[in-house]
Amino acid sequence: MDIVALKAKAAQIRMDLLKMIHRAKAGHTGGSLSNTDILTALYYRVMKIDPANPKWEDRDRFIASKGHSVESLWCILADLGFFPKEELKTFSQFGTRLIGHPNNKVPGIEMNTGALGHGLSISVGMALAAKREGKSYRVFCLMGDGEQAEGSVWEAAMAGAHYKLDNLVGIIDRNRLQISGSTEEVMGLEPLEEKWTAFGWNVVSIDGNDMEALVRTFEAVPYVPGKPTLVMANTVKGKGVSFAENVPHWHHHVPNDEQLELALAELSATLESFKQEGQVR
Repeated sequence: MDIVALKAKAAQIRMDLLKMIHRAKAGHTGGSLSNTDILTALYYRVMKIDPANPKWEDRDRFIASKGHSVESLWCILADLGFFPKEELKTFSQFGTRLIGHPNNKVPGIEMNTGALGHGLSISVGMALAAKREGKSYRVFCLMGDGEQAEGSVWEAAMAGAHYKLDNLVGIIDRNRLQISGSTEEVMGLEPLEEKWTAFGWNVVSIDGNDMEALVRTFEAVPYVPGKPTLVMANTVKGKGVSFAENVPHWHHHVPNDEQLELALAELSATLESFKQEGQVR
């Protein structure tokens, strides 16, 4: 997909996840909206994957360490054909595979995640296995910024640098909000980029809701041979829905009927503008 098509796809995924959360009456709305552009760039442009063969040995791996924001991931996997779209209607219902965190009973999911701080350790192991087996696949790990308060993140960061895993990309969804408020009020993280640099990582800071910047950054990996890369993706929590943007309350807020209608109207207008831009091009 080109950049305009990716932007349009991200708008559609945002609409899908809002409808899914509204139907289920549960979900992590704000963080899923903020990470949608990241996942769209990875799944529709950057990563080597095959929905018809989810266990393809040479596929790129994606680990959603911030597993609570799984709604965008479920919508993307369904859209790509890893499982039927109709199954999205079962999200968070009794007996479903589509629970509120990644579940590796679902094609396209590498590991069960959600207990924050574990995803990067898993990703280090996968990237190290690729190196030792002479495989060319890359491992992308999406973390939350509130998750950076977990000590296990930094143990994994040390290991990634120690083993020179330049096939490993850590991504921080830096929206600066977590369930109880600002990350800097809950547990100060800054200077976050300098910390990752000190741990031996190549750090790239970008606008995490800028599709062109995301694609350019992810396609350039490895930036520095012999070093893992940390992408500081500066995002807006609730991105795409004006009344939810940068509002802590929307971390785990379910839109009511009126809010859903307003959000879908806003995103529909966004989607239409991208479609028109694509036709002009």
